[in-house]
Amino acid sequence: MVGPSRPDTAQTDASTPTLILPQYEAEKVLQIQSKAADDSNQDTELQSPVEKGNVREDAEWLENPAHPRNWRPRKKWSNMAIVSFYTFLPPLTSSMMAPGLPQIAEHFHETNPTIIGMSLSITLLAWVFSPLIIAPLSEVYGRRWLYHISNLLTLAFTLGSGIFGATPLALGAGSVADLFAERDRASAMAMYTLGPLLGPIIGPVTGGFVVQSIGYKYVFIIIAAISGLLAVLSIPFMDETYAPVLRMKYDMASGDPERAMNARRHLGPEVQLGQWKFLWNNLSRPVLLLTRSFICFVLSLYMALIYGIYYLMFATFTELFTKTYGFGIGTSGLAYLGLGVGFLMAAVFSARFSDKVYAHYQAKSDGVGKPEMRIPTLIVGSFFIPVGLFWYGWSAAAKLHWIMPIIGTGIFGFGLMTCFLPITLYLVDSFTYAASATSATTVFRNLLGFVFPLFGTQMYEALGIGPGNSLLAGLAIVIGIPFPIWIWYKGEEIRSRNPLNR
Repeated sequence: MVGPSRPDTAQTDASTPTLILPQYEAEKVLQIQSKAADDSNQDTELQSPVEKGNVREDAEWLENPAHPRNWRPRKKWSNMAIVSFYTFLPPLTSSMMAPGLPQIAEHFHETNPTIIGMSLSITLLAWVFSPLIIAPLSEVYGRRWLYHISNLLTLAFTLGSGIFGATPLALGAGSVADLFAERDRASAMAMYTLGPLLGPIIGPVTGGFVVQSIGYKYVFIIIAAISGLLAVLSIPFMDETYAPVLRMKYDMASGDPERAMNARRHLGPEVQLGQWKFLWNNLSRPVLLLTRSFICFVLSLYMALIYGIYYLMFATFTELFTKTYGFGIGTSGLAYLGLGVGFLMAAVFSARFSDKVYAHYQAKSDGVGKPEMRIPTLIVGSFFIPVGLFWYGWSAAAKLHWIMPIIGTGIFGFGLMTCFLPITLYLVDSFTYAASATSATTVFRNLLGFVFPLFGTQMYEALGIGPGNSLLAGLAIVIGIPFPIWIWYKGEEIRSRNPLNR
């Protein structure tokens, strides 16, 4: 079975500019060319100057060097590096204190395991709500200054570190979509997704030695210093990447009064509804995607499940490896390296595998790329999730050598990253407003990341670490394996009926 296919609508004739465009932009070029060809056979008086200008300007903009997808590779990747640094910091912040939880609990005379777990995961609760506002705002005002302002507010306020820390996680995938066409996104998306996944690994490893040597308070001082360094590096060198905002500014500076007057139309058709209606439509978009797109809902739910399990591991690693295996506070952080190795291996594998699979099926579809061509990578990754959970849980329950549960976490980490990348790519490829689509998944993901550590200790005490992980593996099998296969066969048909999709 080759997979989903439909008639070729993205091919162009010999006069088409040589550009690597996603399907929806290729179709737009076709529409522009078709309209121009039809106009040559009509009385030009039947078409207004504004309409003729729009057709010409749309084609010109797709070839304009100011369009982010036409930037030099060096400029693209330097901006991508800054985005990845931004997405690395919030997860680092949320997890670096994990090895210090026993000392923090002792300092505040807290013995309730739920409260102790919440002190680690409360940041994720703040991340649940802020993407619903921040991502749509980026599709009105652009991405650049939302990154900068959120980082400064994170640095300045305790509460702000949670509320505004989610900004890079909400906008990062949108920035990838701004800079790279569909067939070129996998490597850039792997670079972006490493930040949210490696941050929680490096955080506990570093935090363990910081807590052991100079105390848990210095964890927060180090985080503030890194945040300040990021502000110094990013503010002068980061560029705006959201094409509609750049085009609006380009038209305003063109010197053409007519183009300047109509510049805001590039932000979307809703801009004609008025400022407040336009803003409300943008702010409500992530909720609409979750409630009106079943595919978005299912993929968000699965990503949330494995992310919740991921954070559950953080809340239990220190106790497992200190009590069962006799690790110290500093060396207990090294237990997180299994996940990190799995992430790095998966980043290399999934980016290359995803690109090869996409190119293979695109060639079979006469050059037309579709989001469903990302799903085979997701299917592969979904099998590693339960294997890693079974391995980790039962090797720890049997008290085998400490390397065995760490290998299990590495297998889980490999599966998580191999699922994370194609899900994000699928959503970015499927929906016109990429930041809103990924922020919808961020809401689910952070909600379960907050909830799972609250009951994790009690679950393992009641069931044991082996049966407890078997329960989680069963959930991963039920949600993670059938639905990607179903999307592979039926995804295109479902997308074609949903006006929220491209």
